[in-house]
Amino acid sequence: MNESPQAIQTEADHRALIEGLLRHLQDAGEQELITTHISSVILAGEYAYKIKKPLDLGFLDFSTLERRRFCCEEELRLNARLAPGIYLGVLPITGTLRQPVLGGDGEPLEYVVRMRRFDQRGVLSNRLDLLDPAVIDTIARRVARFHGEIAQAPAASEYGEPAHLAQPMWDNFTHIRQLVDDAEVTPRLEALEHWTRQRYQALGELLPRRKRDGYIRECHGDLHLGNIALVGAGPLIFDGIEFNPGLRWIDTMSELAFLLMDLQEKGRPELATRALNSYLAETGDYEGVALLRFYQVYRAMVRAKVAAIMASQAVPPAKPDYTAFRAYLALAEGYMRDASPCLMLTRGPSGSGKSTKARDLLGRVPAIWLRSDVERKRLAGLRARDSSGSALDGGIYSAEFTRRTYAHLHALAGEVLAAGYAVLVDATFLDRAQREPFYGLAEELGCPVLVLDLQVPEALLRERVERRAARGGDVSEAGLEVLERQLAGYRPLDDDEREHTLVLIPDDATWVGRVAERCG
Repeated sequence: MNESPQAIQTEADHRALIEGLLRHLQDAGEQELITTHISSVILAGEYAYKIKKPLDLGFLDFSTLERRRFCCEEELRLNARLAPGIYLGVLPITGTLRQPVLGGDGEPLEYVVRMRRFDQRGVLSNRLDLLDPAVIDTIARRVARFHGEIAQAPAASEYGEPAHLAQPMWDNFTHIRQLVDDAEVTPRLEALEHWTRQRYQALGELLPRRKRDGYIRECHGDLHLGNIALVGAGPLIFDGIEFNPGLRWIDTMSELAFLLMDLQEKGRPELATRALNSYLAETGDYEGVALLRFYQVYRAMVRAKVAAIMASQAVPPAKPDYTAFRAYLALAEGYMRDASPCLMLTRGPSGSGKSTKARDLLGRVPAIWLRSDVERKRLAGLRARDSSGSALDGGIYSAEFTRRTYAHLHALAGEVLAAGYAVLVDATFLDRAQREPFYGLAEELGCPVLVLDLQVPEALLRERVERRAARGGDVSEAGLEVLERQLAGYRPLDDDEREHTLVLIPDDATWVGRVAERCG
């Protein structure tokens, strides 16, 4: 398609068009202009209008009108998956720069994505006070289910091939060096690139397996808090990547890493841990944990690059401000540091508060939470809150299925510990035979082990189990009959286990700190 002789060709043209559109829309209602490094968004009345800048940044090409039109159509298609009802259509802009018209029959100057406006005060990057565990759980589960629904990369495509996945990482470093010429920054970039290349080599077997196992999918691609808003009844995820297929046909763990990195950058590491565990409970993708730091460095460097681009676009007399760039650089460096993982085991009968204690602990101690109730059902092909319909000692609660469940938890714990993450295994662990393999695992991997021995009066145990059963909807199916069986066979820990045990009793306000001292 030939370019319209009037088509927007420069950033100066783009700015003139935006000024014209603001005048054209002045009667539509309250206005606001949002500018990013690649687009301008005009909020006017009930609608929002997004116009792409005429740029070629290497990782995106908006340099021609036809490219921008195609990307507008892709933006509409892709964002309908997570934000239905928000993205309304693509319109041509006709008329002139000074007197533009939305729609019309004339030669198009530009194309615009028309959206339904929502309250920008709900965008989470601006409202960290809106973030709480319940919101994070909802977002993480929505992302997990989205990842399970979207298209997988075809086996014959280049998407998901290790070299293709890594190329944006190498391009990032090249682009940043072109943007930031600083003697203090140069060796830091070299160290980050060296670490990334080392990790890329170390992950040589896992990366291609991820594609074979179906984890390379057409993702959102830009999953950070600036693209999530609380609108109406729940979170709205918007503004996925349309301009570069290679940046959205990615490993689902790379997508999650972006959200986790952003939560950590915003000073909410406990919510990053919460999001990770909610996502893993939904997907069971514990193998992908080994990729997290690799992708978190990449995602931090993506944001560093964006910050550097924004700084370089400062209009004189304003001077470039590289504060945000340096903050993301420091965050990426933090992911390179070796971790010292710890293995924690809960121990206690039904109703002793194992899962409640786990949630409390994970707000302070970052760890991967492995729940026997969740993984038992996963092995049976059930969702966490599905009822198995099993009788006592039958179905998924038979001795053989219980053995399989503990073996599965052991395998997962080994995988996660080897990836450098602390693990909290949430199970009853009433028998020494169930605990012993985990002690051996910790010894094999050279990491400390800590048993959290929950001691609760029997009357309170019964009260809790009855209350939970009456409430319904819990992951655990254990009722009073199960509890009585557990209590009848209850045995204290052996003497040689006590040196790596913390006894937890109800109303102990100091226990989280004591665990953090040993496994934090």
